[in-house]
Amino acid sequence: MSSRKPKAQQGILSIEVGARLLRAMANEPRPQMLRDLAAAAQMPPAKAHRYLVSFMRMGLVEQQSATGLYDLGSFALQLGLSAIARLEPVTVAAPLLAELSEEIEQTVALAVWANHGPTIVRWLGADAPVSASLRVGSVMPLTRSATGQVFLSYLSAKTTGPFVKQELAQAQVGVSPRTRNEVDEIIAGTRKRGFSHTTEFIPGIAGIAAPVFDHSGSLAMAIVALGYSGPFESSIQAIASATMRKAQQMSKRLGASDAPMT
Repeated sequence: MSSRKPKAQQGILSIEVGARLLRAMANEPRPQMLRDLAAAAQMPPAKAHRYLVSFMRMGLVEQQSATGLYDLGSFALQLGLSAIARLEPVTVAAPLLAELSEEIEQTVALAVWANHGPTIVRWLGADAPVSASLRVGSVMPLTRSATGQVFLSYLSAKTTGPFVKQELAQAQVGVSPRTRNEVDEIIAGTRKRGFSHTTEFIPGIAGIAAPVFDHSGSLAMAIVALGYSGPFESSIQAIASATMRKAQQMSKRLGASDAPMT
C-alpha cells in the first residue's frame, strides 16, 4: 500500500490572497476603512485597494460614496443567501452527531420543534440502548426532559407558553416542575450553563441537550446526549463539553455567529 501523500491541487494564489479582504469584511459588523481592511488582511493598502477595485466590479464589494468606507456588496449577499438556502439542518448535523456518539460513547439524538413540541428526528444509539421507548418521532415534554428544556429556554414564551401551561396543569404529585417559578428557574439555569441537564425524566437515565442556532440567531435544533445515570453522571463534564462543542460547530455550519445565551 502506497504511503505517498495525495498531491495538492494547484490553485490561484492571488484569489486566495484577495479572499483575506472578504473574510476581514465578513468578520466586522460595519463598513471598514481601507487601512483597517488592509491591516486585517495583512497586506499593504495599495495592494488591498487593487483587490477592492476588482471586487467592486464583480459586486462582491461596494464603497459608500459619502464616507468612502468599504462593505460587502450585492453579489456577496446573493452568494450568502444562496448558500443558506442549500442548507438542510438535519443533513448538515448528521456527520457531527456521529462524531459525538463515537467520542462520548453515549446515545445521541437531534430534535427539532414541530407541531406537537420538541420532536426527535435523528437517533444514534450506543452499544447499550438507553430506552426502547425513545426513537425518531418521539415528542418530548417541554419542562421535564433535557431535550424539551432547551426549546423551553431558547424559544419565545409565545411559542412555548401553551405547552408549559398544559404540562403544569397535568403534572402529577412529586413531579417537577409544578409552578411557573420552577419553570423560570429551569430556563435561567439552562441559559447560564448553555445546556440543559436532567436525571429524573426517565428513571435511571441522565441526559443533557445543547442548542443549535441558525444564521438568524434563532434556535434551529437541539443536540442531545443520554445514557445510564451512573456512568453518564461520572463523566458529565466531558460529555457536556463535547456536546456543546458539537452544537457550536453545527451552529457555525448553519451560519450562526455568536450563539445567543440570554
